[in-house]
Amino acid sequence: MATERKITDLQALISDLSPEDRVLANRIFAVSTTTGRLDPPEAMHAWIEKSFGSVDHVTAQRIVKVTNRITLEGTLFNGLRASRPLDTGVSLDLDREIAATEDDPFCHPKEGTPADVFGRVEGEHAITASNVAKYDGFHGVIVFDDHNPLHLTPEKVAGYVSVGLEWGHKALEADKEARYPFLMWNCLWRAGGSIIHGHAQVTATRGSHYPKVERLRRNASAYKREHGSGYFEDLTRVHASLGLGIPLEGVRAFASLSPIKEKELVVIGSEPGDESLSRAVGALLQGYVGDLGVRAFNVAFYMPPLGPTQEDWTGFPTVVYIVDRGDPANRTSDMGAMELYAASVVASDPFRVAEALRERR
Repeated sequence: MATERKITDLQALISDLSPEDRVLANRIFAVSTTTGRLDPPEAMHAWIEKSFGSVDHVTAQRIVKVTNRITLEGTLFNGLRASRPLDTGVSLDLDREIAATEDDPFCHPKEGTPADVFGRVEGEHAITASNVAKYDGFHGVIVFDDHNPLHLTPEKVAGYVSVGLEWGHKALEADKEARYPFLMWNCLWRAGGSIIHGHAQVTATRGSHYPKVERLRRNASAYKREHGSGYFEDLTRVHASLGLGIPLEGVRAFASLSPIKEKELVVIGSEPGDESLSRAVGALLQGYVGDLGVRAFNVAFYMPPLGPTQEDWTGFPTVVYIVDRGDPANRTSDMGAMELYAASVVASDPFRVAEALRERR
């Protein structure tokens, strides 16, 4: 039987790769390990044993720091936390809370929401509205036909994305400078959604892409100049060689080694309008909800511009990020000063995430 792979053994796992894959892994990632120690008073022992299994598990904690050398994204994994089984609990109260908000304005979008200046885009599973409090000059809402945002299928998600992309083209027709689209989905309040009814959002900005998208473009471009190979191809290869890949038709998908927060997945496709990409995202979200018990999540589509620009976007794919935002019933935020200003602190092991989603395939 193969030995179970763990994020806390990442240095050893990289050492065991083929020479070519090991070079790539060390080119992209810096990995270091340390031990956090403490000396609890005897009065705490019973509580520690109940909470963590044994006092020994707490007194010496293995911590792995992973930094993406190219993008400077980084994550701290604590072995004490990352070794725990994935939480797949389901809250029945949440289902009732969602049902209790039915008949909100999004249930009647043509009467309860404003239209954009270029009108609405209507698809089989969603219709657009104009966001009342805008992030940018063009800011739309993709209102799902299904009130419950957790009733997901690949077909529905493909429909949502298709409507969002058509909205982007409509915005470009209205303003030839609004060529940089961004599609996002904040599912439930824990993930920043202010309305329970299923909905995503789409924006189009001018001048240059949003800073984090542009930074990734520059990072990938610099990587290509320095190493002569594609950053996204090499990143995918490293994750696949370590056993973090998730096989899906027409795309590359993996559980990230430097997640911004819990259970982060990365999906890389070619064109944003390629249905295999949006269906793959839908399939992963089905696994998120059905297999991993996720109830609140964020999805972000990094897309090249829709029109000609001064920047070089050659080889830049559509990159989709999916991340779990925790139990909606939890009053403690999953984001603190460390995540905002230093490095992400993550409890879930990417190897367990990838394994669980592969089993669904």
